[in-house]
Amino acid sequence: MNWILVACGGAIGACLRYGAGIYFAQPQLLFPWGTWIVNIVGCLCAGIFLAFTFKYPVLQQEVRLFLMVGILGGFTTFSSFGLETFQLLRSGHVSLALSYALSSLIVGVVVLAVGFYFCQLLLNIFLDTK
Repeated sequence: MNWILVACGGAIGACLRYGAGIYFAQPQLLFPWGTWIVNIVGCLCAGIFLAFTFKYPVLQQEVRLFLMVGILGGFTTFSSFGLETFQLLRSGHVSLALSYALSSLIVGVVVLAVGFYFCQLLLNIFLDTK
């Protein structure tokens, strides 16, 4: 049952993400507003839901799987990143939170670039028809 809750929520979140991307897409702008707005809204929703789970612990079960893991997970994983960083800060692990945040950003972008250029190199080697 838990898998179904996550899958259904994820489908909803992914559709919302796609819709937001279309709605906010403006090719003439350099700044990726669609992704930025989705990430900020996702973090806001994660914070609101976290506050509700402290007030109503019953929300930490199936509702959490559907809303947080499913919908917000499909909408943006940045909300999970924000939530985890906040929880580390809130529990007094400031250096760990900063390490997590900075390493996620830097390593994520570096690994994305490595994957891109490596794949581009392989495609040029194996599919070059010149």
